[in-house]
Amino acid sequence: MSQADFVVVANRLPVDRDDDGGWRRSPGGLVTALEPVMRKTEGAWVGWPGKPGLELEPFDFEGTHLVPVVLSADEVQNYYEGFSNDTIWPLYHDVIAAPRYRRVWWDAYVDVNRRFAEASAAAAAEGATVWVQDYQLQLVPALLRKLRPDLTIGYFHHIPFPAYGLFSQLPWRRQVLEGLMGADVVGFQRVADAGNFARAVRRLFHYTTKASGISVPLEDGGNRNVLAKAFPISIDTESYIEMAQRPEIQARAKEIREGLGNPKAVLLGVDRLDYTKGIRHRLKAFGELLEDGQLTVEDATLVQVASPSRERVEAYIQLRDEIELTVGRINGDFDTMDHTAIRYLHQAFPREEMVALYLAADVMLVTALRDGMNLVAKEYVASRIDNRGVLLLSEFAGAADELGSAIRINPHDIGGMKDAIMRATEMPGSEQGRRMRALRRRVLDHDVTDWSRSFLDALAAAKR
Repeated sequence: MSQADFVVVANRLPVDRDDDGGWRRSPGGLVTALEPVMRKTEGAWVGWPGKPGLELEPFDFEGTHLVPVVLSADEVQNYYEGFSNDTIWPLYHDVIAAPRYRRVWWDAYVDVNRRFAEASAAAAAEGATVWVQDYQLQLVPALLRKLRPDLTIGYFHHIPFPAYGLFSQLPWRRQVLEGLMGADVVGFQRVADAGNFARAVRRLFHYTTKASGISVPLEDGGNRNVLAKAFPISIDTESYIEMAQRPEIQARAKEIREGLGNPKAVLLGVDRLDYTKGIRHRLKAFGELLEDGQLTVEDATLVQVASPSRERVEAYIQLRDEIELTVGRINGDFDTMDHTAIRYLHQAFPREEMVALYLAADVMLVTALRDGMNLVAKEYVASRIDNRGVLLLSEFAGAADELGSAIRINPHDIGGMKDAIMRATEMPGSEQGRRMRALRRRVLDHDVTDWSRSFLDALAAAKR
């Protein structure tokens, strides 16, 4: 294939391997968001195929040219599990868990980012637009600019960007900022994240930062403008509405409630099993409400879906043990023969089952201690075509900036969370309707297509 005018660079390719060795499209939100753009532009996607040591030639899949980047088992361990997920992830999520700074991880991160940049440079046509995705590839923009100054480069940061007091811990902080400043547009989930990035640049490099962008000096004495701005990501709203309207999914929602013993209120948490999600805080609040007698198992059941995540990282192994111990203790204390306090599901479910769960749930609990966005909150809202249900939303999730009609909570305030849960379970239908209509308006107006269009428009403006 000839080189592409539009190239996406992400840690993973947008496909998963079938059992029979074929390929299927990944279910992720980013893949859904970019699919229309990739089809229209006949673009290329650079990424890791998901298995260590898997060497593949570039291939075409459903109108997209896929360019695999090979990673060895050591690189997966050091670049991905190590630096990306044991250094950057905890550091950028307010040090909820302690980040580890290991030079061997950093060296692997540099090497892998260089390979991604080289693969992207080879895949891009003259004057192409390249869009780099997320924290695993923070060095790629500058490396790519050095290789291909003719390109227009965007970078989107899907997770939070920390305040300087935390970011300054990183031994390689200057290199990371230099990497990101290789982009023409650096996108963040929240205005506060873009502000944190600009302040870090000002503190370390003393560059001029304004709302219009960061002025980066060039070797020839001129300046290059880097726009750092919030572009809150969203979901494919229409697909959730379509699923919520299907009679078989509505019937499944009724079946779920019946299987739980038809309690007055079904509370729902849906998360990756991650220490940033506030699952422990949620369980504590719910357990105390049962202890206090404010809720009974006949009245309320908490369904907690915790999909497996980074199962080889020590902090995640400990978290799973702790959560399962807590669930077991609460259920042991409060279950009856007919009713369970917490239905805990350590597994991932297809989207149709998730929509049925959203329709079955009276209260959605999003209690993240820190979250770039939290698309589950938006999925719940999009699915509630009946304009019912209550969203409890942590103020530390990016979605809180947009979903102002949710009940906002501070997940560290267990007493406040208990009050909010009681308020939600007792909320009259008229108030539920008023809040949900406002939430749905926001999610419908700002879907994932709107997100990708607004970012690409900013990139196009940078190109002019």
